Amino acid sequence: MNALSWWLLLAVMLFCIGAFGVLARRNVIVVVMCLELMLNAVNIALVATAQFRVGAPGAGTLFSLFIITLAAAEVTVGLAIVIANYRNKRTVQADQYDQLKG
Repeated sequence: MNALSWWLLLAVMLFCIGAFGVLARRNVIVVVMCLELMLNAVNIALVATAQFRVGAPGAGTLFSLFIITLAAAEVTVGLAIVIANYRNKRTVQADQYDQLKG
């Protein structure tokens, strides 16, 4: 296996761990952390692929910076929702957030 395969294998493993955490957990803060893990796995795959590809240098890094910016905005909005719901419900369990349904 070459070096690119190892980096992509790491990215796939991190993405799968994050996906399992999103699907299996009820704590909203842990779900947000698992989403961040999934986005970082995509970043690893993009940068690794861009480093081993001949052509547009820096394209993977540019996309990674965009994803990092998007992740920061997602965390800001997500934690604001969690804090607002915690003030009302006194819990961070996702199945207790039925006020967002309608």
